[in-house]
Amino acid sequence: MKKAEATRQTILQKGFDLIYTKGYQTTSIEDILSTTQVTKGAFYYHFRNKEEMGLAIINELMKPTLQTSFVDLQKEENPLKGIYNLMKHLLLENDFLKVEYGCPASNFTQEMTPWNTHFSKALNEIIQTWIQVMTDALNSGIEKGFVSKETNTKQVTIFVISGYWGIRNLGRLEDNTTVYTTYLNGLNNYLHSLV
Repeated sequence: MKKAEATRQTILQKGFDLIYTKGYQTTSIEDILSTTQVTKGAFYYHFRNKEEMGLAIINELMKPTLQTSFVDLQKEENPLKGIYNLMKHLLLENDFLKVEYGCPASNFTQEMTPWNTHFSKALNEIIQTWIQVMTDALNSGIEKGFVSKETNTKQVTIFVISGYWGIRNLGRLEDNTTVYTTYLNGLNNYLHSLV
């Protein structure tokens, strides 16, 4: 990796870490510069402003991380098992996501979408991809006999994703993964009802 690429990646990763822990609006470019020890000139070489960096964080860090999880779901023959394993991984096994800070996509959505259409569009692309992948997996599960033919796959998908966002926020409030286990047990029972 060339030095310029390494510098950009450092800015993105440290910027993500700060925004994830402090929030986008309370994180300044100066905070990022002091954490990365990158010069102001180097920052502005890669990004015109903080908004451009924030969009790059969504597109270059968050999307690929979630898409890796989506690939695992697509590989699973039984989508009900795959959905459960995906949620378990995101809640209990993923080092990228921390209980005390919630879900970065949800945090960005709550903080930024009311006033920034660029952030809204980028975050919506993540969610729409997630909805499509999960709905497709469930539709495939119906064809293979793992999921009941009466299942409304989009409805199930929306329910599961909204439950995930909610439990991430509850975990954040309690700063404890115990609520994740409770959610996963309920999710497991729900998914079994779809057979």
